[in-house]
Amino acid sequence: MAAAARVEQYLNRKGIAHDLIPITADPRGGLDAAVLGADVERRQVIRSTALIDVKGVVLVVHPFDSSPDLDAIEARTGRRMQPLTANQAGKVFSDCAPGFVPPFGSAYGVPVLVEESLYQAERLVMACGSSSRLLVMAARDFRLAMAGADKGHVTIRLSGQSASTITLEEVADKLQKLYRLPPMPALALKILRLTSDPEASARELAELIEYDPSLTAQIIRYARSALFNYPGQIESVQEAVTRVLGFERVAHIALGIASVRAFDIPRQGPLGMDQFWRHSLYCAFVCQRLAPQCGADPSLAYLCGLLHNFGLLLVGHLFPAEFEELNRLRAANPEVSMRALEQQVFGASGDQEMLTVGHGVIGGILHKLWQLPDAVVKSAGVHQQPRYEGEQKAYVIMVQLANGLLKEKGVGDEFNPDDIEALAAKLDLPATQLDLLRDDVDQVSDDLDSLARSLSS
Repeated sequence: MAAAARVEQYLNRKGIAHDLIPITADPRGGLDAAVLGADVERRQVIRSTALIDVKGVVLVVHPFDSSPDLDAIEARTGRRMQPLTANQAGKVFSDCAPGFVPPFGSAYGVPVLVEESLYQAERLVMACGSSSRLLVMAARDFRLAMAGADKGHVTIRLSGQSASTITLEEVADKLQKLYRLPPMPALALKILRLTSDPEASARELAELIEYDPSLTAQIIRYARSALFNYPGQIESVQEAVTRVLGFERVAHIALGIASVRAFDIPRQGPLGMDQFWRHSLYCAFVCQRLAPQCGADPSLAYLCGLLHNFGLLLVGHLFPAEFEELNRLRAANPEVSMRALEQQVFGASGDQEMLTVGHGVIGGILHKLWQLPDAVVKSAGVHQQPRYEGEQKAYVIMVQLANGLLKEKGVGDEFNPDDIEALAAKLDLPATQLDLLRDDVDQVSDDLDSLARSLSS
């Protein structure tokens, strides 16, 4: 496939000259992976983002390392728009591969709004609807292709810098030297030490938790939830441990709740604390269900899912202004990977460039400093690496598969597609088991949502 059929027809009808270059990267990574793996200058690459409101769809064409500014677009058009979902985009651009929306809205009957700075470029590289080719055209031909489009300053944050090649050890060293990393809260540290003691009792755990009235109330609320359908009354943490949850589950949820107190981030937005807890609880639930089928420890799998996204909390805690921008970019570009957005926000030169390694690596470093189990460290540190093959692989893939399944439910911090079948195959899980997992999540979604609201409040 050279280009999407409607793109080819449009360009041929207009007589617009263009070239095609092959994509060597895995097409599942979308345009971001294609550009990173291609021999092109990022400053020449453009991106197309489809927005929608009650009046219909608009295609915003903008630099690769930028995002539509929804406020600027509203000021220009009088329309408050939101990005299309993946399903909506698939219907509008039906002959295009997911993640490779071309800028030629006229080929699809969609009006176009172009970032006017693009008209200053001499050469432009863009998606053409195919996952095997990028399209290249000269400035004159681009202007011809965009005939009839509106234009203006409608994007935010142009970074244009590629990810840093800094090593993991250098990232850890820089983080500790340049920033005051939050220590593990005292209560979380005590819980962690207690769980490492094979002689520890349910009573000791309950007494430790009951020193904190807020944590006590949250544990009891958790045990009373419809997730467990316990027929009797739960009035104490010890009852929650012995009758419903068990020692390790109580310890792990208490550890997560206590650890989150180290961070100060806003509740709102797709990356805020509300959505963090929702994502974490769902992921922990799925990982715990996966563990017995993968020969893994269910309680450790639960902890891996619960804590895998702590890097986002650390980024928000240390860099509130950048986190606010990342939150905006996430809302405006649901189809773009978090790695790409993090590179965009933190890719400028300077000390913060190390954060282009991604929030996963940052979280893994923090977990290692906090002396959490190796499986938790790895699950956080490399959950953004789809082809990971190293230590604690089973726990990492469980987290990745859980995130992939949850994307289908609209739960998570990114919604670019994953190869769920390939991840399941690495765990020797049949497709029928994935369907059962999906059903399990549907059955408990209301309860998990309620728990998430109570934990973030």
